[in-house]
Amino acid sequence: MHKFILPLLASVALAIALPAAAKDPKPLAGQSITVLMPSPQGPNIAADFEAETGIHVDLQTLSWDDIRPKLVTALVAGTAPADVTELDWSWTGQFSAAGWFLPLNDAIDADTMKDIGVAKIFTVDGKLLGVPYTNDFRVMLVNKKHFADAGVAEMPKKLDDLVAAAKKIKEKGIAKYPIGLPLSATEGASTSWYLLTKAFGGELFDKDFNPLFLSPDSAGYKALAFELMLLKEGLVDPASTGLKDSQINESMFSQGITSIMISGEPGRLGQMNDPKQSKVAGLVEAILVPTVSGQTRSFGLPEALAIPNVSQNKEAAIAFVKWFTSKDYQKKNAVNGALPTRTSALSELNESGKLNSGDALVAQSKTVEPLFLQGTPPWYPQFSSGVNTAINSAAKGQMTVDQAMQAIADAAKQAMSQ
Repeated sequence: MHKFILPLLASVALAIALPAAAKDPKPLAGQSITVLMPSPQGPNIAADFEAETGIHVDLQTLSWDDIRPKLVTALVAGTAPADVTELDWSWTGQFSAAGWFLPLNDAIDADTMKDIGVAKIFTVDGKLLGVPYTNDFRVMLVNKKHFADAGVAEMPKKLDDLVAAAKKIKEKGIAKYPIGLPLSATEGASTSWYLLTKAFGGELFDKDFNPLFLSPDSAGYKALAFELMLLKEGLVDPASTGLKDSQINESMFSQGITSIMISGEPGRLGQMNDPKQSKVAGLVEAILVPTVSGQTRSFGLPEALAIPNVSQNKEAAIAFVKWFTSKDYQKKNAVNGALPTRTSALSELNESGKLNSGDALVAQSKTVEPLFLQGTPPWYPQFSSGVNTAINSAAKGQMTVDQAMQAIADAAKQAMSQ
């Protein structure tokens, strides 16, 4: 009888052992994917991912402005520019309408969606087209020494307080033009106006994309009037009509020439507090966006990772997206200037003291709203161009606020019709 029992016991033991042996920790090892992202990126991304998963990554980087044309050219031709690509918030509507990207709802769990609140910006008609990997929302950046030297003890919570503080800084001769505000025909002028529209308590469009900024009592109208007032009062440099936001950040605010960045980028805090790159290192902090009511608001401009439908390596591509947007990796990648999109990662970095202006960033991140409640429309790029062209004309005195608002409404109507 033992001759039957022993083989049976051996079979049972083998059956018990097999599941453990069959659970491969690197089930996709040996596969290769290409990833296309904006430069610069952390130097160890590909090596770290391959060490953990066995999947080889060919990481390709281009300047942000060059990525979209490359994506569109390839995807129109039906070829994959990469297995995983950049997806900016402003492209979501256009790329969704084209049907180019794989919905990721089944790949991303509910807890992750809850932790990455800005994922809703990449959700169109219930389809998650990209998983946000780097956070970008608007805060206000200030030179706290300029405020202290001007005798401003409390940071402003209302726009009137902000103007009063800027006037004190100017009167004391601390900064000739205290407020940094791009007014050129560039995206930075558009995003600053969007933020101030929120600050004045409004939205750009109603649910049917009818403009909400034409009336003098509307938030958008007041926002542009506010910008022109700052210019007239000598609180904004007239040269701003020809400057991009990057130029104002790097050549003025980081050099201590201006005191306030109206539409501040959290990702610049590290650079601005680095003595090798900035003359104001240790003096710059983020504060919550002041508003008319005193209740702060902001909007998100995050970047996501997406997978083209024509990718031949979807499973490995999904593995990369999940790894790159995990809490552990987001905390690690923060040193490369990628602000975490996960609230948990942001909070843990702050608690460990590794986040510049951490309390303000965590608090502001909880107020981040989509710019378009319906999702970013396909015609956003044309609309934004119309916005900043009109703002630039108004700042140069070539248009009234009425005319600029009408020009923006006309640009929106034309963009929608194309």
